[in-house]
Amino acid sequence: MAEVLVYVDHVDGAVRKPTLELLTLARRIGEPVAVALGAGAAGTAPALAEHGAVRVLTHEASEYADYLVVPKVDALQAAYEAVSPAAVLVPSSTEGKEIAARLALRIGSGVITDAVDLEAGDQGPVATQSVFAASFTTKSRVSRGTPVITVKPNSAAVEAAPAAGAVEALEVSFSEQATGTKVTGRTARESTGRPELTEAAIVVSGGRGVNGAENFAVIEALADSLGAAVGASRAAVDAGWYPHTNQVGQTGKSVSPQLYIASGISGAIQHRAGMQTSKTIVAINKDPEAPIFDLVDYGVVGDLFDVVPQLTEEINTRKG
Repeated sequence: MAEVLVYVDHVDGAVRKPTLELLTLARRIGEPVAVALGAGAAGTAPALAEHGAVRVLTHEASEYADYLVVPKVDALQAAYEAVSPAAVLVPSSTEGKEIAARLALRIGSGVITDAVDLEAGDQGPVATQSVFAASFTTKSRVSRGTPVITVKPNSAAVEAAPAAGAVEALEVSFSEQATGTKVTGRTARESTGRPELTEAAIVVSGGRGVNGAENFAVIEALADSLGAAVGASRAAVDAGWYPHTNQVGQTGKSVSPQLYIASGISGAIQHRAGMQTSKTIVAINKDPEAPIFDLVDYGVVGDLFDVVPQLTEEINTRKG
């Protein structure tokens, strides 16, 4: 069976969930070979093996932390040349898409970004994408070279499938461009204790109907009862009620959780573009004609300040 390269997104050896999802998808089209780079790369092997990696190629060097994406592209190209894979899968983050684009250009291949599903095909892997503000679903395949595909978080359920996970050192020669852009400083993101928005299984979002920054406490309380991430519409972040980093929509972040709860959000197309691939959508809005109700699986017509606290209380009661 052909091998499939999977780029590993990890923090000091702790593998992030989107990578485990990639391993699940990779097993549909071949045998996953993981590529782990930077500090703690070798420590990723147990988790990767548990989820199907037959081999784990590792390389640790200061360049991966000290410079921008080019060193990682150099390493992934070295892995590609060593393995000759049937496809290369990369998490669909901002960095991941840049790595994928640069790699595809170097190896003369096509690239598909933001795939939401992946399946084997007679002429190569077939990727499913949600396009035009999630109004259409397309199936695509790369017609030239080895497919380089980025996959959105929450596109597949993580499935354990123990494999050998043999750790092998990857030989990497950095190009002249690798040290062209140096990282001069980092600021740690303030932790809220909640899941990362784009990776969360549940997202609770508030919009214009929240009517003030102080009222987002109602949204946060519901999110915390569910172990969810907090999102916000563009209207809410533009009003200064919640950070722009939490914006869901066409000009914010795209999410695809198992459950999306929209409170006080009308459902303009710009917001829908960022969340309508969610598996189950629940909306709470006092306007029965709100466009969001055309999209939802379950809708509640009512004042969010009445509905959301009752929902939070019920969830906490059942948990207790």
